[in-house]
Amino acid sequence: MTLNLPQRGISRHAWLFCLALLLVPFLRAAVGSPAFSPQTRVGYRVGDQWEPAIAADGFGHVYVLYPQYGQVLACMYCPVPSMTLLISSNNGTTWQPAREITSHLTGQFDPQIVVDPADHRTVYAAWLQNRNTDAVVAKSVDFGQSWSVVIADRDGEDADKPVLAVRGQDVYLAFNRDGKMRVAASHNGGVTFTVGDVDRELNLIRALGGGATVDPERGIHVAWAGYTHSSAARGRVNLYASRSSDGGKTWATTRMASSSVAPDCSAFHCEWGFLGAQITIASDAAGTLYTLWNAGTRYEAPQRIYFASSTTAGETWSAPTDVSLAPKGVEHAFPALVAGEDGDVRIAWMDTRHAPLWNTFYRSSSNGGATWSAESKLSSYVPGYRYIRSKGYSFPFGDYFEMDIDNQGRTQAVWGEGLNFRSPGSIWYSSGR
Repeated sequence: MTLNLPQRGISRHAWLFCLALLLVPFLRAAVGSPAFSPQTRVGYRVGDQWEPAIAADGFGHVYVLYPQYGQVLACMYCPVPSMTLLISSNNGTTWQPAREITSHLTGQFDPQIVVDPADHRTVYAAWLQNRNTDAVVAKSVDFGQSWSVVIADRDGEDADKPVLAVRGQDVYLAFNRDGKMRVAASHNGGVTFTVGDVDRELNLIRALGGGATVDPERGIHVAWAGYTHSSAARGRVNLYASRSSDGGKTWATTRMASSSVAPDCSAFHCEWGFLGAQITIASDAAGTLYTLWNAGTRYEAPQRIYFASSTTAGETWSAPTDVSLAPKGVEHAFPALVAGEDGDVRIAWMDTRHAPLWNTFYRSSSNGGATWSAESKLSSYVPGYRYIRSKGYSFPFGDYFEMDIDNQGRTQAVWGEGLNFRSPGSIWYSSGR
């Protein structure tokens, strides 16, 4: 194509500059993917770090909470794993030194961390300890510098996979206990908790939390997986969204999907169901609910990523849509989801389109999932690690990863990568739009 540039009235350079400004929206559409920073390692450089949780407040702070496996000089006599806190006061540009979130006498597992959307300041964290019999909630009102700690529930049976949701004085911690999905509810800012079951009617072998949110009308919503087969590893799993409008006293449950047996990953030393179906949930400022899950239709076949939304407080849901652009037959796992202002929803997952390697992918929507951005690859090459190659990483490290939205509207993401399920591995960070 030949351009006839003007010869008088405006210089050629100025004309080209104006043309470039006009073309910017079209060039962005052609490129299509948001710009994210290259992945950087966060946390201690010794031992293993995995299953990170992340939260961002309204004052430029970003919080990452993760279990540290392996002793560190700062905590030589701490039981392992030690719940470790990272704080940035400039939206992830720099980080304060890693430290244990509180003193502890037993190992700490399964971190959660959230910022209260009512004040965009108060931070809550949760984890399991005392051989997973204690479900703990911690609170900070000074940007993570000090914490008050409460045992939300204690029982002889071990718990698993807590999910935390907060709004104002309402604090909820959902977790598996003795094959049931249980919820510890507080309505005084986490000072005291009462505990009950989400669904007493379901005859479950195992339940695993995937996400929780408190909508602007104070309704609590929990997304979780329920196993009903006597051999959970070899049975189908149902994915549920449960809701309560009375502070967790009574619940209504919707089955969102059903998935076949998870792909086998024993070659990577996985526990059963590691790549199995999971579901998470979020709500935006207008109260619209969003769910994201991975599920498969055939025994040990690769699973896909699906999305649905609700404008009726979870009473009804849109038809599920496959939101990945990967070819059919590509394995997907570990859905992550966050929502912001009205219609602002952001999703991420891990998949093997560059098999046998994995990558972390991201999309966003400004209209509640009616349309989506192009895919952006959050993971990137970093030299010097056995498990990172030019086209991806060897294996997901940990059972989940997370995202949040900071006070500048940017996405903050953290996830784990490793050689296999056991080790070595570490957590990685990226941010962008």
